[in-house]
Amino acid sequence: MPHATTRDNVRIYFEESGQGTPILFLHEFAADYTNWEPQMRYFSRGHRCITYSARGYTPSDVPAGEVYSYEHFYTDALAVLDHLRIERAHLVGLSMGAYSSLQIGLNAPQRALSMTLAGVGSGSEIENLDNWRKQCRANAEQFEALGSAEVAKVTREAPSRIPFLVKDPRGHADFYAALARHDSKGSANTMRGFQGGRPSIYTMTDAIRGVATPALIICGDEDDPCVGASLFLKKHLSAAGLAMFPKSGHVLNLEEPALFNASVERFVTLVEAGRWPVRDPRSAAAH
Repeated sequence: MPHATTRDNVRIYFEESGQGTPILFLHEFAADYTNWEPQMRYFSRGHRCITYSARGYTPSDVPAGEVYSYEHFYTDALAVLDHLRIERAHLVGLSMGAYSSLQIGLNAPQRALSMTLAGVGSGSEIENLDNWRKQCRANAEQFEALGSAEVAKVTREAPSRIPFLVKDPRGHADFYAALARHDSKGSANTMRGFQGGRPSIYTMTDAIRGVATPALIICGDEDDPCVGASLFLKKHLSAAGLAMFPKSGHVLNLEEPALFNASVERFVTLVEAGRWPVRDPRSAAAH
């Protein structure tokens, strides 16, 4: 099985397909490398596509200890690129993966040709940050006490997940059957370390304003925790466009695969043609 090794010797499982300019897919908390399959099949027709399971998600390693910070996660993505000798790639991330993509844009912008940030920013509201972190700790304890199968039963009924159920009951069932098989210790560690420990994007305004990497922000209009954060990123990222998917929730790449693929394909095509401009900061200041 192909693995990349991180700087702290964690093995990260990946798969790749196709040839051309690289695209790296970064999954959300409730997913793993398999949940990018519709995009791997579509984009590998013209690009070199890579998907991987984050640390804590089999068949990647599930390390013990406090090694699940947001820094670990975005540098793990870079470790996959390093292993494959890829200098720069388009980054396509959902939720947790979108946050990691943004961190690469902030900390290693030379590695990102572009960033697709889908379902990004939940738990960032400053006024609710303490409650969010408390809930993440409680969720971690649930994974440890009950196991992934029981937690999946609750997660699948969250408000931002219901649009997926309404549109595609079979896809929704498959998605949460996969979540039920996740390593419960890895999920608990990720919930406690990454989800409950990452800084709010609202605390990074100045750094975000300095990012010139082309960005496409995608948000479902029924994914309430991500709407405000998506608008915030659109306002402050100088080369960002915003796509709002109607009557859509959080799992955008599976809930609306055709619309997601078309939106990302158009974005990547424009970036590669040099036709995704950076906004003049003077125009933003005028508003």
